[in-house]
Amino acid sequence: MPDPTPGPLVIAPNLKRRLSGVTATVVRLIPVQARMIAIRATGPGLPPEVPHIPLARAVLMPRDRWRVWHARRNTEMALGLILRRVLRRKYRLMFTSAAQRRHTGFTKWLIRQQDALVATSDKAASYLDRPATVVMHGVDTGVFHPAGDRAALRRALSLDPDAVLIGCFGRVRAQKGVDLLVRAGLRLLPDRPRAQIVLTGRITPDNRAFADGLLAEIRAAGLENRIRFLGELPWDQVVRHYQALDLFAAPARWEGFGLTPLEAMACGVPTVAARVGAYETLIRDGVTGSLVPADDLDTLTEALRRWLDDDAARRQAGRDARAHVEASHAIEGEARALVALYHDLLARP
Repeated sequence: MPDPTPGPLVIAPNLKRRLSGVTATVVRLIPVQARMIAIRATGPGLPPEVPHIPLARAVLMPRDRWRVWHARRNTEMALGLILRRVLRRKYRLMFTSAAQRRHTGFTKWLIRQQDALVATSDKAASYLDRPATVVMHGVDTGVFHPAGDRAALRRALSLDPDAVLIGCFGRVRAQKGVDLLVRAGLRLLPDRPRAQIVLTGRITPDNRAFADGLLAEIRAAGLENRIRFLGELPWDQVVRHYQALDLFAAPARWEGFGLTPLEAMACGVPTVAARVGAYETLIRDGVTGSLVPADDLDTLTEALRRWLDDDAARRQAGRDARAHVEASHAIEGEARALVALYHDLLARP
């Protein structure tokens, strides 16, 4: 949409064209923040409904006042540093980190140049070696909400309206534990004719052999019509597929933050997830879903079996999941916390 202000106070760069977790954060958060402060995203691949300005304008912003450059990737931190030190633009530099691992030497150097740091969890903060404010991700409960008529939605999406449907969304790779879910399905589905699994997400060339191997296992079991890879979907279709599910699975081997369980729970879908990323903070074990050890096929299979076989418990967990997200993880809380940090940076002498 066109920028109605003469100059935003905050710029949120997104220097990646394809959809990623970071891009999804920018896309969902900026419209909410724009109701609280003059903020614009910049970079390629942003949908038109996100308030944004051309990158060239962000680079050549007038030196009339301080602004905040809120980076979420190394490339964005580096560009912010160039803008301030080389082009002499008046940017306060802020970085949000979700990574739960030791940073490289270059990343550590970039982090030391920032004026403020945000971490999406306490664990992510522990890897920064500098004080950081913890601001957990939230989810837009107006976008992610239970379907009014799930059977009708499934028919519109060419999904079985009578199935007990498990979903797993994200790039198809070993890090996401896709193979664990498929192999749990190979164990569970033969004795549960209503159960089905759908997986969405891009398969990159380096993961093609990984995906092909799983497809071969599915075909050998005769389950190709009940365990399906739907490919990369447009964002609005991803939301609709969340709403069509009975159960969500996030069996990642490692994760930075991991937003998909929140999105599923906001749609009234209980989640079975590994104890990685922020999942232990997001999921109430036994209430809104289940937590299992990472890379543990047996425990994952048992947790899925529990929810598949108890329709009443699964539906109650879905209601509890929606209420939990509304009470503790709505996106407005994340937006307010970040806007408070922007104002603090802008007020510095």
